[in-house]
Amino acid sequence: MSELIPVLAAAFATGLLGSTHCLGMCAGLSGLFAAGASVASIRTQLPLALAYNTGRVLSYAFLGGAIALIGSSTVALVPKLAGPIRLASGLLIVLIGLQVAFRWRLLAPVERIGASIWNRIAPGAKGLIPANSLPKAAGLGLLWGWLPCGLVYSALLLSATTAQAGAGALVMVAFGLGTMPAMILSGLSASKLSSFMSRYRLGAGLLIVLLGIATLVMPLMSMGSDSHGAGHSMHH
Repeated sequence: MSELIPVLAAAFATGLLGSTHCLGMCAGLSGLFAAGASVASIRTQLPLALAYNTGRVLSYAFLGGAIALIGSSTVALVPKLAGPIRLASGLLIVLIGLQVAFRWRLLAPVERIGASIWNRIAPGAKGLIPANSLPKAAGLGLLWGWLPCGLVYSALLLSATTAQAGAGALVMVAFGLGTMPAMILSGLSASKLSSFMSRYRLGAGLLIVLLGIATLVMPLMSMGSDSHGAGHSMHH
């Protein structure tokens, strides 16, 4: 469990601090709930926004669990991959941090692959717009969780490195919860939120890099102690 904490923290931080990217991808949709929202209408719009975002996070959790299950099957077939996969997790968190800090589009090619899947799913959203009821909003969120997005794919790759279905789903829930503030507030104060996030983007990205380094240290230390133990037993 201790090895999962920095991964969950990195996933949450990536969602929270990379939210300006989410605003570009999804703010139009979130705006459906907050379009023209006055103080009086926020009470009615907020439950719809929460239902939509809950659906979106549930989609992320399903994808995270599924991709981590593939990772666990791979490790079961080739146990020697467990150590390198943990290292890959740390390296990936570092890359995500650099992506957030410097607005790099490291996963643009993967986004293009995801776009082909999304094109098949997108027509299903038409019947759910306008999302003027809780079931419609939740259904729209479930579909929107499949939107091709480099930031989401970063978190999915991170969940794959856990090689446990439950842990993979948790990573994506942490990521989804991180994106929620931006998504819920986007229609109401997108410009303020976007400028705030942009101002702290560099520091946020470097914080994620530090989390990645912390994630790298644990498997490296255990690998070092294993090799030390092996050398000690050979000596005896």
